[in-house]
Amino acid sequence: MSIQEETIPTAVPSTEALLAVKDVRVRFGGITALDGVSFSIPAGKICGLIGPNGAGKTTLLNCLSRIYPCEQGDIVFDGQSLLGLSRHRMAPLGIGRTFQNLALFKSMSVAENILVGRHCRTQSGFFANAVRLPGVDRERRAAVSHTDELLQFLELDAVRDTRVSDLPFGTQKRVELARALASDPKLLLLDEPACGLNHEEVEDLGRLIREIRQKRGVTVLLIEHHMHLIMGVSDQIVVLNFGRKIAEGTPEEIRRHPEVIQAYLGDFAA
Repeated sequence: MSIQEETIPTAVPSTEALLAVKDVRVRFGGITALDGVSFSIPAGKICGLIGPNGAGKTTLLNCLSRIYPCEQGDIVFDGQSLLGLSRHRMAPLGIGRTFQNLALFKSMSVAENILVGRHCRTQSGFFANAVRLPGVDRERRAAVSHTDELLQFLELDAVRDTRVSDLPFGTQKRVELARALASDPKLLLLDEPACGLNHEEVEDLGRLIREIRQKRGVTVLLIEHHMHLIMGVSDQIVVLNFGRKIAEGTPEEIRRHPEVIQAYLGDFAA
């Protein structure tokens, strides 16, 4: 299907989960990265996704982002399958994401990076921008206003004009989070957001994740190795090991699950 032919179906109101992963399998040559993984996330919930390195967590996020194809199964978001859509359709559809390794424009300012994340919500094309039609200015003002609101929400206003490369790592992580929120996602995918942060920054991140859910109504799927963070913010947790789901439940249920303790939690559950 060409880009011109592909359209995003209109989502209809549904009582089903916002995200449903259904029997997803992914293989790379002879290696099975995901083997029949299924789970769902209700709207407005925070779901933690944990497991040892190589368990398939980031592979799953790459399937949700349409970076990787699925050999088997389906991924349903807001009542419609994602499998027939290209990756550039994910942000307009309502899926935002951060990455394990920062993917920012280092030579651009904080505000400029956030504005890039808003681009998927603009309607004006090349010609309208070239001749500066009135609608372009309205869109630009709206995008700047939205950026200003996010700068305040994530406490980045003091560094709005600072080049990203001149910022501490923890602040850069927050800029990437702001850019992911700039598209007004319904679902936010966070890939190890606490990696490289100190204890105080991790505590602050936990507060921000809860506020994103509570104040912005965003559903969150969180990959994280920092167990205190994931146990503290998650409503439900899914555990992967060698590409298979071995457990799913509340933080307390996961903390006591014998197979999870053996595979992953160890002393944390003691």
